[in-house]
Amino acid sequence: MLNYLFQEYSSQASFLNVFSYITFRTGIAIFTSLITVLFFGQTFIDYLKSSTYFNQPIRNDGPISHIIKKAGTPTFGGVLIIFGILFSVLLWSDIKNIFVLICLFSLLSFALIGFFDDYLKIKFKNSKGISAFSKIILQLIFSLMIFYIISISIQNEQRFLLNIPYYKNLIFDIGYFYFPFAAIVIIGSSNAVNLTDGLDGLATVPLILVTLTFILIVYLSGNAVFADYLKIINIKNISEVCIVLGATVGSCLGFLWFNAPPAKIFMGDTGSLALGSLLGTVSLICKHELVLFIAGGLFVLEALSVIIQVFSFKVFGKRVFRMAPLHHHFEKKGWEESTIVIRFWIISIILVLIALSSLKLR
Repeated sequence: MLNYLFQEYSSQASFLNVFSYITFRTGIAIFTSLITVLFFGQTFIDYLKSSTYFNQPIRNDGPISHIIKKAGTPTFGGVLIIFGILFSVLLWSDIKNIFVLICLFSLLSFALIGFFDDYLKIKFKNSKGISAFSKIILQLIFSLMIFYIISISIQNEQRFLLNIPYYKNLIFDIGYFYFPFAAIVIIGSSNAVNLTDGLDGLATVPLILVTLTFILIVYLSGNAVFADYLKIINIKNISEVCIVLGATVGSCLGFLWFNAPPAKIFMGDTGSLALGSLLGTVSLICKHELVLFIAGGLFVLEALSVIIQVFSFKVFGKRVFRMAPLHHHFEKKGWEESTIVIRFWIISIILVLIALSSLKLR
């Protein structure tokens, strides 16, 4: 809204021309969502705490110290994050841009799944929520819808391209196999972030790091000169997505203020499923899906630990880890929560740097 207003009057006040720059609007989107979450955060938390109805049910098979520390902490923090993102995006983005609309659809559709899941958990006072089958079916439907809209919004010759990082011209057209691949990317990203969100601040900082990575990638992919120089696929009109990602960074930073140990609020499935889906969607739009696999490697490790644990137990009757996801394994080994979180953050920083190197090492 303000974006359109300022650009309309830029001919009368030249300093308003700054709002035509993606970089400036991305920066102000970060600041806007950050301030929004900080401003409303404590009031929102106080409201949730005023009723024990919103307390997050904790897995009763986890470490005893974990159960004691987390009991009584309200969930639905994802609502606060998404509110900050939407407010900032509506103010500073070109809301008519198709890629912005796709990102918002991805964010809100998976947030709806997460919200329903969180609601069932607190209603029945357990940590199960929606059945795994129902959740996957809903995610599959939304994922295919998201990629179909992406596929008709970019140039025909770019629809089904799969770009291999670290190689200049190693690009494959995988045709309609891209649909199941796209579903795997979005669903996998969404659930991997959800699995990582188990300790105070554990998922939030890696989310910020990966989102910052994709702000740069999207900006470069949307600029024909930079894209040609770096030998990456140029997607027209994609740069506006930087505003959405900037708003996401700001909201997550604001949320981290309240989610830092000891957490006053949890993100819940509402936030983790939505934010993971957003990252998967953006990676599909800019054709850097495999880079997301690298940058979000921490999320991948957490998801793989669950897959390995379930497979090993069902096939061999043995557990590989003391508990899955991976962060609970280290809790069971006696690591302090803060130690686990900070070391996982360090791993995430390293993986993000490796992912960014793919832009130049070709």
